[in-house]
Amino acid sequence: QVQLVESGGGLVQAGGSLRLSCAASGRTFSSYAMGWFRQAPGKEREFVAAISWSGGWTYYADSVKGRFTISGDSAKNTVYLQMNSLKPEDTAVYYCNADPLALITTTSPGDYWGQGTQVTVSS
Repeated sequence: QVQLVESGGGLVQAGGSLRLSCAASGRTFSSYAMGWFRQAPGKEREFVAAISWSGGWTYYADSVKGRFTISGDSAKNTVYLQMNSLKPEDTAVYYCNADPLALITTTSPGDYWGQGTQVTVSS
């Protein structure tokens, strides 16, 4: 059973930074893609960023490109989302996502989800 546990959310002022972590367990993740999605109140869940362990690719939503960086530590099965220059519109619950076939796209998440971590950016 795949388990994804997020941490690192919190309250930050606009312009500040946070780093989210997602610790994965229960499988060998070398072929997986890992990603982050977010959901703001009253809005649909949206794609933020994704990374492939084996392919070495990363990609981002246009809204976070240049501000957020996704990275991973394969030895720890942990994925990070470094968020800089945060804006109030980044306020959302952020969810870690994983897929065994590296099938995470901007419109199609992977099979597994974490429980989410709240990020609140004050103006």
